[in-house]
Amino acid sequence: MTEEAPRALVTGGAGFIGSHLCRRLIDEGYDVIAFDNLLTGRVENIRPLLGHERFEFQHYDVTNYLHIDGRLDAILHFASPASPADFERLPIQILKVGSLGTHKALGLAKAKGARFLLASTSECYGDPEVNPQPETYWGNVNPIGIRGVYDEAKRFSEAMTMAYHRHHDVDVRIVRIFNTFGPRMQVDDGRAIPNFFRQALRGEDVTLFGDGSQTRSFCYVDDLVEGIFRLLHSDHVGPVNIGNPNEMSLRDMAEAIIALCESPSQLVTRPLPPDDPKVRRPDITLARRVLNDWGPQVPVREGLVRTREYFRNELARGKEGE
Repeated sequence: MTEEAPRALVTGGAGFIGSHLCRRLIDEGYDVIAFDNLLTGRVENIRPLLGHERFEFQHYDVTNYLHIDGRLDAILHFASPASPADFERLPIQILKVGSLGTHKALGLAKAKGARFLLASTSECYGDPEVNPQPETYWGNVNPIGIRGVYDEAKRFSEAMTMAYHRHHDVDVRIVRIFNTFGPRMQVDDGRAIPNFFRQALRGEDVTLFGDGSQTRSFCYVDDLVEGIFRLLHSDHVGPVNIGNPNEMSLRDMAEAIIALCESPSQLVTRPLPPDDPKVRRPDITLARRVLNDWGPQVPVREGLVRTREYFRNELARGKEGE
């Protein structure tokens, strides 16, 4: 990093996590450039930043040639559809951004001498046979299944990142992100928490896939961004798990959201999708050790209250636009 204000590129900068990251970097004194093709990102997510003197947005697909004039200190590669609903809807785009997009972003990092931080995922562990999942676990992934387009795109992007690190001496960091929630998720995202809120706030039946006994570990977005920011400024390459180690069933989460919304919704079940993970829980021992004792600070219930207000407003706005 230089003595001038550091300058960062965030790919996927108009997405759920990317937009929160842009805000945090600006608050920390960065000049930020955000690229997003708006396939799943939304200009609404970055609207408060538009016009800021230290923020620039470009509507751009990062699987194309990447060029930025001038100095660049960091690239945070967060471009990718990430919802299970996207795995069937956008499979080729997911594979392209994980492969071509990562390659282009790493090439830019090499050319600029920038630090490169890759947003990887707990999906690298697949349907794990080890719980909780440490970074040393190699995973249980079906490469030709419906989820494989995302799982293997991220596993490839990790391999590409490490190849550039070893062969070209690019300064890299890898974060494996576990289930995260909070404001700016899409109402029709397809992930559990947006689905539960949308259905509960509308008084509709709340859908569980399988019997709802499968577990997840939900981390509020502010805690995730804190972990990512610490990793960016650490000396640890990674991968590093960032997530909440407190595990809960999807049935318990659905019931908590119904109660929080004071909704008349009833739970209904549907068949479990192929290769849906039965468990998902991060071992964050490494994160605590190398990221200055990082750990989640926002209780799940408090995060859900904040998220409820966001979804309530989004649904009201959508109704007004009908």
